[in-house]
Amino acid sequence: MLNIALIAHDRKKDEMVNFVTAYEHVFAGHKLYGTGTTGQRIMDNTKLDVHRFMSGPLGGDQQIGALVAQNEMDLIIFLRDPLMAQPHEPDIIALLRLCDVQGIPCATNIATAEILVKALDRGDFAWRELVHKYKPGLE
Repeated sequence: MLNIALIAHDRKKDEMVNFVTAYEHVFAGHKLYGTGTTGQRIMDNTKLDVHRFMSGPLGGDQQIGALVAQNEMDLIIFLRDPLMAQPHEPDIIALLRLCDVQGIPCATNIATAEILVKALDRGDFAWRELVHKYKPGLE
């Protein structure tokens, strides 16, 4: 079971709901996290349970970023709206930077998200289980 974060900007929320609905059978076997409204909309339209954080502008991106920094997140699907300025852009950039630092796969558009979910369905994320198995404890 992997930890997967689902985040979508306002104009991408419908796209995220449709995407998660199409791959509900894949997501069902994993622990899902999401920012406030995105997580709620996914739960309203599927049978999936999503641990919801605050909305992105209120700190939800940073809450997910904290899990990424601790190498606790395995995959992030963040459908960003590249045509709309975001008031919390520094938080978004920080989250993407943390994904790069920790080597966490992060899709920022639907095409990349589909490739990653198909890989997830094939079992190509087994390497993440090793990350968790051999993760050093905090001392």
